[in-house]
Amino acid sequence: MAAAVQMDSQSNKAANLRQAEKLIREAAAKGAAYICLPEYFNFIGPEEDEERNAEVVPTGATPQLLSRLARQLGVWLHGGSILEKVEGMEKYYNTTLLFDPHGEIVSRYRKIHLFDAQIEDGYMESRTKNFGSEIVVHKTSFATVGLTICHDVRYPELYRLLALQGAEIMTVPAAFPMYTGKDHWEVLLRARAIENQVYVIAPGQIGDKHDMRCYGRSMIIDPWGNVIASASDVETMVLAEIDTSFLQEVRRKMPSLQNRRPEVYSLAIREGNDPTQSKACLFARPRDENCGV
Repeated sequence: MAAAVQMDSQSNKAANLRQAEKLIREAAAKGAAYICLPEYFNFIGPEEDEERNAEVVPTGATPQLLSRLARQLGVWLHGGSILEKVEGMEKYYNTTLLFDPHGEIVSRYRKIHLFDAQIEDGYMESRTKNFGSEIVVHKTSFATVGLTICHDVRYPELYRLLALQGAEIMTVPAAFPMYTGKDHWEVLLRARAIENQVYVIAPGQIGDKHDMRCYGRSMIIDPWGNVIASASDVETMVLAEIDTSFLQEVRRKMPSLQNRRPEVYSLAIREGNDPTQSKACLFARPRDENCGV
């Protein structure tokens, strides 16, 4: 069973971490084996406060807390996202960490598509954040998970590449603004689930922040595109079963991935020994098989 945790995180990191721990423990007590937190769950505040709230991985207070909880509760814990500080870099990464039931960090994904948009008063995530550059999947004990964050959901090529690398679950921790969320959030999530025939776990932020209002409506979607769990407008968590046999049945009956036409177009993976470090690229045929990379 998987859980999507919905929060109203603000600028008080200690209070946010207490609330996150409360909801994680509640989800584990209800049988969740995979628990996913929302984007920026430990801090959302003004840019001038980011320096003192950004953390080094794995020694920061937030990674240490998540490691301890994963180990104590014996769960897979997906740490939404945090501001990751890297020595020698002026900007931060918007980073998600995946912890196994032993409390070890088994995957790290840095947000590839930053939210630079001219909506309402405008929002430029790249002003203080670095762009990530690696596509990340991880094989857990129950399914292969593809890691994404929030604004990534608007770029279907990323999700197709995750599917081609074996992802059966795709996570989308988010702080989606109300302005776009009311029209786009569920539509985009269901589209990513349907076209890639995967489960989508999408924990979100709710509430008024320092610079926007967040939409919330955290949800879990099955490979047929059905919303099988959805949160109301409160801090909470929602649960749903992840049934990989149902996923395989959907893929067998509607073999969309199998029936792709790579002789006409290609989303190509250049494999290495470690599939989580594979390089991916997009091109239209005809083109060199090595993607030119």
